[in-house]
This record gives sequence, structure tokens and C-alpha cells, in this order.
Amino acid sequence: MRLLDTTTGEFRWVQDPRRVRYAILSHVWAKKGGVNYVPEQTYQDVCAIQESVPREELALPHLSRKIRHFCEVARNDGFNLGWADSACIDKTSSSELSEAINSMYNWYRYVGACYAILHDVSDTDDKEQRDEQFRSSKWFTHGWTLQELLAPSVVLFLSDKWKVIGSKHTLAELIEDVTGIGRAVLTLEQPLEDVSVARRMSWAARRETSREEDEAYSLMGIFGVNMPTTYGEGRYAFIRLQEKILKHIPDQTIFAWGPILTATTSHS
Repeated sequence: MRLLDTTTGEFRWVQDPRRVRYAILSHVWAKKGGVNYVPEQTYQDVCAIQESVPREELALPHLSRKIRHFCEVARNDGFNLGWADSACIDKTSSSELSEAINSMYNWYRYVGACYAILHDVSDTDDKEQRDEQFRSSKWFTHGWTLQELLAPSVVLFLSDKWKVIGSKHTLAELIEDVTGIGRAVLTLEQPLEDVSVARRMSWAARRETSREEDEAYSLMGIFGVNMPTTYGEGRYAFIRLQEKILKHIPDQTIFAWGPILTATTSHS
């Protein structure tokens, strides 16, 4: 996987996440047309910057504000390497994107710290106000952030000013109230494997993804399954996910989410 050097802003390629110490940025992508919209910096954008910067200069100061802040926070906590999906995955390569999506849960599982930046939570000393903003944060309605909450042992929540609000351990009671995910699961005291399929599915029920297929792809790691990603297949991705889960987990509660055989037959 491609990681960023948090000091230089250059890429480094790492094969095994268990052999390096790194941090991950968890964030909700900016939406076009939104207030103060700023496009996410892509892998191609970062490559262009790295190539244009004179050899004696660092690339990092030329990267986006979001990536610079992330690298600074991670570096101050002792992380020399960091990963941000928008900048580190070449999404123009279907093979790289598929491999990244299929391996992503493990990269979150082995991360030293996952920094969840909540741009809609202000840096206020008013705990009641901050908790209310925390409850309504878009981060908790996004499909991909579910695995980013569950997989890492350390998740740190940051305000819009990049100040630490708390961790998923210290905020477990509040997060349970927002998401319905039990504290024992959040704190890794209860393995995901001990939670029914229907219960795990319920955690994702009110979450949204920008692409229909990602409703399924974002759940693969949570159920311990892998499958090729095929953007353009629409809802059939979720049917394939159900089939994979049935083969992997002998749990009939999956049928609470609709009969897959009927759906498969109608597709073909």
C-alpha cells in the first residue's frame, strides 16, 4: 500500500501493514456545491506536486491543508508514515482500487492510530454543545467510516480545528448512543465474529455512500469476506455480498435483509 512520509510528503510503498507503524486519516469527502467546498487532492494531484517541487524543497508544504494538518498531527504523535484514501489510492487503476478496497479493513486493523476529523464539530469548551454537534456529525452517516470506527484499536476524534475531542474508548457511551454499536464491540472486548449478521447490517442501515456499489464494498471487511469490485453493477454488488456472507458465516439472520435467491434470479 502507498503511504505518505509525514515529514517530506513523498510516497513510500509498504507490502505488509504489520511491519510498519503508520497513522490513517478518516474523513468525509467534501461535496460539490457545498459551503466552502474544496476538492479532495487525488493521487494524480499529489504526484504532480511531488514532480514539480525542486529537489531541495519538500513536497509536504505544497499539499492540501487537510493532508498537511493530518501529517502534522500524526508526526507530532510519532508517526513517520500516514495514509489518506483520497491521496494514496490511484483510483484511475481499477485493479489497484479493487485491491485497496479488499485489503482496507486489515490496514485499519493494524494502524497505530486512526484520526477521524469531524469538520462539523467545533473546538468549543461547552461540552453539551460539542456533544450535540458530535451526535449529528456527518461522519456517523457515511458508509465507509463504519469500518474506520470498528477496525482500529485506537480512533481519535478531532474537531474542525484539529484538536482531539476524545477517543472511541473515552467516548464509547456517546458513540453507542449515536450508532447503536455496543461499547464492548467499540472497545474490541467483543469480537465482531460474535455479533450476528443482522446486527452488523443494522449498523449500516442509515449510512450512505456516494456510489451505490459502495454500500456493499464498504462492508466486506466487517464480515471478513472479499470479492472483486465492479463499479457499474449497482445493487447487484449487495446481492453478491450476501452470497459471500452466506458461504462464509452460517448465520440465517442475513435473511432479515431480503431473500438473495429471488434477487439473484431476477438479475439473471
